[in-house]
Amino acid sequence: MSGITDLDQLLAAMEPSLVDEEFVFCTCNGSLSEYTELDIIGSFKEREGLTLILPLSQARQEDLEYEGVFRMITLNVHSSLEAVGLTAAVSNKLSQRGISANVVAAYYHDHIFVQSTKADEALLALLEFVK
Repeated sequence: MSGITDLDQLLAAMEPSLVDEEFVFCTCNGSLSEYTELDIIGSFKEREGLTLILPLSQARQEDLEYEGVFRMITLNVHSSLEAVGLTAAVSNKLSQRGISANVVAAYYHDHIFVQSTKADEALLALLEFVK
């Protein structure tokens, strides 16, 4: 099933939803296989180490270091990985309000991690696209 590539259609159709849980980005040594017992929702291997995105509660439980606490907004539209401009439009909308946008593109949806304290404001800003 192919995702939507047209930017206007993506913006009009997306249904951003805010996840209640708080998340953090941690950097760890080793491989992903060493962390399979954790409820990891995202990972990326970089030269400097392994980045894990996981619930704040788990990071605290495992005594993992992190900076910043985030909430996740899922853009409930099946965007194509080849779509042009969605990340830019979302980032621009949020930057106008001083909100950082850490975007993770998965196969079906884009997920925007925003500062936990600004999550409600971020959701309202993104809903402006669909009005």
